[in-house]
Amino acid sequence: MQWLNEPHQWQHSGDAIRVAVDAGTDFWRKTHYGFIRDNGHVYYQTVSGDFNVEVRVAGAYRDLYDQAGLMVRIDDAHWVKTGIEFVHGVQYVSAVVTNDFSDWSVAPLQNPPSLWLRLVRKAEAVEIFYSLDRAKYTLLRVAYLLPSAEAQVGVMCAAPDGQGFEVVFEDFAVHPIVAQEKA
Repeated sequence: MQWLNEPHQWQHSGDAIRVAVDAGTDFWRKTHYGFIRDNGHVYYQTVSGDFNVEVRVAGAYRDLYDQAGLMVRIDDAHWVKTGIEFVHGVQYVSAVVTNDFSDWSVAPLQNPPSLWLRLVRKAEAVEIFYSLDRAKYTLLRVAYLLPSAEAQVGVMCAAPDGQGFEVVFEDFAVHPIVAQEKA
């Protein structure tokens, strides 16, 4: 795995990735706010073909828009990020889909201690799921993402407005989808 925008402090030990998220980091393109930010942290591997990816995320969110989760990235203008985003004291399960312009969808949660995320890539479609217990997953969104032979897939975190925060990712795993699973 490798970093896009490596944070100043991080550690990967066993199945845990611990990050001290740098302040002033984010991923966003144009829509609503009129700016482009591409300096959030992503610890990724390059994946070919269709896949599913899972991770458990737990953060010490405290400032507006603190965020952590998963990202699938084709390039700086085509990507999906999903996870927790902290808005006015509430954790939201969040998805931002960017195809040159970013959009944002959220659903409030009751500030769980951690959240499981699952993202499934099939050709140009991305399915986003979340779970509080790793047993029952809820579909948050199905979105279009530019078809590509390869994608960068990994854990993502950012602190756009705050001073940064601590986050732990556990059990990150990417699995290819074989032909018979696609039907």
